[in-house]
Amino acid sequence: MSCVSTLDFDRMEKTTSTAYLGFEDSRSTQKERKIRVLNNRTLKVTPIFDTYWKFAAKRQNIFLKRVFGSPPPWTDDTVLAHHRFTNPFRASDRVSQFLIKHVIYDGDQSPDEVFFRTLLFKLFNRIDTWKVAIKSLGSPRAKAFKSENLGRDFDRLFEQGVRLYSAAYIMPDPKFGHNRKHRNHLHLLKLMLQNETPKRVVDAKSLEDVYEILRGFSSIGSFLAFQLAIDINYSELVDFSEMDFVVAGPGAQNGIRRCFSDTAGLSDSDVIRAISDIRESEFERLGIDFPNLWGRDLQLVDLQNLFCEVDKYARVVHPTSSDISNRKRIKQKFRPSSEVLPQWYPPKWCLNVPSYLAEEPIQI
Repeated sequence: MSCVSTLDFDRMEKTTSTAYLGFEDSRSTQKERKIRVLNNRTLKVTPIFDTYWKFAAKRQNIFLKRVFGSPPPWTDDTVLAHHRFTNPFRASDRVSQFLIKHVIYDGDQSPDEVFFRTLLFKLFNRIDTWKVAIKSLGSPRAKAFKSENLGRDFDRLFEQGVRLYSAAYIMPDPKFGHNRKHRNHLHLLKLMLQNETPKRVVDAKSLEDVYEILRGFSSIGSFLAFQLAIDINYSELVDFSEMDFVVAGPGAQNGIRRCFSDTAGLSDSDVIRAISDIRESEFERLGIDFPNLWGRDLQLVDLQNLFCEVDKYARVVHPTSSDISNRKRIKQKFRPSSEVLPQWYPPKWCLNVPSYLAEEPIQI
């Protein structure tokens, strides 16, 4: 991996051991706060907006303590200790890390092949499913891809009750006439290759252009198209800023409703853009020394994800807060693991990751 250098470990150790203030319940009598944002719009915030920033810091602390090998418990926050939440930085999550190192950058770097591997992995978004594809196809190659062969292997797993799709988000069925969803998704990938989608992506002028290309295919809605565009942007096919474009998913939309009593008519995407402009001042206001990702600040996609995660978190921490989904609990439990978390990011980001943190490979 290029662009790695040594980090000031003492500073990071100090940062990750910082104790943050507790959270305010939504029933607090705190006076409603207003913040001025885009085009002189005024957002009215709820107490959960403070929780948003505090949650980000606590969750990043847990991540860094795990990376540097600290033994559990990694937090005294009982909700974070017992429930599963994604990392503040999307690229730090286990599946994203696997995608970047073992799918995108492992193999032929020609546009067709990188696009093919990325979409083959992301349409299922599950590491175990990728391993099946490796066994079935060897080194997956776009030029030699026969959806029927992999479809038969997936059929056998499906009949055995093996889960092929991640539970991270719903993957709609493209409905190409096959009787099983995984067959339809393999058909979709084949269609993308036939339509020269990799070349169209390479020729895109913006992250939004990549999104629109993907959005044009059957079953790929706005949120999924955005997520796939971010995944492709990890590669060398394109190189757009993650501050250029964002789409709020359903969970983030609900999180925004919890954090703001009035968004002044701004779209959810514009709300995310607006808070990106004040993130440093918000951390400073709350007395939080937020540890960034080895020199990389929270991007729009990360802030979007955090709204989704704070929506889940607030179900327990702020039980009386408004929730358009009417959900009252967090489904996924967290089980502490001593698994090593090697850090490997797109080389083009040139992060200041200590070289020894990338040395231990993820076992596949």
